Amino acid sequence: MSGGVYKVIELVGTSTESWEAAAKSAIEAATATLQDIRVAEVVKMDVRLDQNKIVEYRTRLTVSFKYHKELSD
Repeated sequence: MSGGVYKVIELVGTSTESWEAAAKSAIEAATATLQDIRVAEVVKMDVRLDQNKIVEYRTRLTVSFKYHKELSD
């Protein structure tokens, strides 16, 4: 029987430029420490305001990656 097990985590990336840049920031951070990332799904996008102006874009992602039992022990 073939198949796999995947772990899902939630990340929030931030950027002063755009939601896309915020998502990219989160993925880049994840790929620095996780192996076999398979899917990232945008869950929510919002902005942080200061004096009625957008100062930060935030993108919340769920990221799934392959679970390797030998790495978890």
